[in-house]
Amino acid sequence: MLLLKNKKATFNYEILEKFVVGVSLLGTEVKSLKNKKGSFEGSFVTISSPKKNPNKNDIFLKNFFIPPYQEKNTPESYDSYRERRLLFKKREIIAIKKKMKSQRLTIVPISFSLKNQLIKLEVALVRGKKKYDKREDIKKKDDKRNVEREVKAKLR
Repeated sequence: MLLLKNKKATFNYEILEKFVVGVSLLGTEVKSLKNKKGSFEGSFVTISSPKKNPNKNDIFLKNFFIPPYQEKNTPESYDSYRERRLLFKKREIIAIKKKMKSQRLTIVPISFSLKNQLIKLEVALVRGKKKYDKREDIKKKDDKRNVEREVKAKLR
């Protein structure tokens, strides 16, 4: 069941490969997401490797807004924009890093969904679209909408 979707991601980027991963969340954040509250605006995914152990990599979702479930019942230390760890497998992280370096790709959050009572995040390896590609997409969307209107008008 789809909870939230990043509509700008499909418009601004060409999606090459998708991954569905778990997210490390607090209980109140889970409740808030199940109520379909949250915002992808300005959110991004990063790979960080600690200085102590360069072989250990973690992937984080940063700048994603999840409002408190109950305003008056949340701790004062709660940060709505905190970074959240994504639960990738080690071999997936290594493969993603290689692709990102060789093909100059980025990782973008696509959507939050509910699968077997667990919150899952869909992320994608993407390449940025050029301005003319975006114009093409808008034109295709408008053409499709016009065709649907004409078909609907003929059925009446």
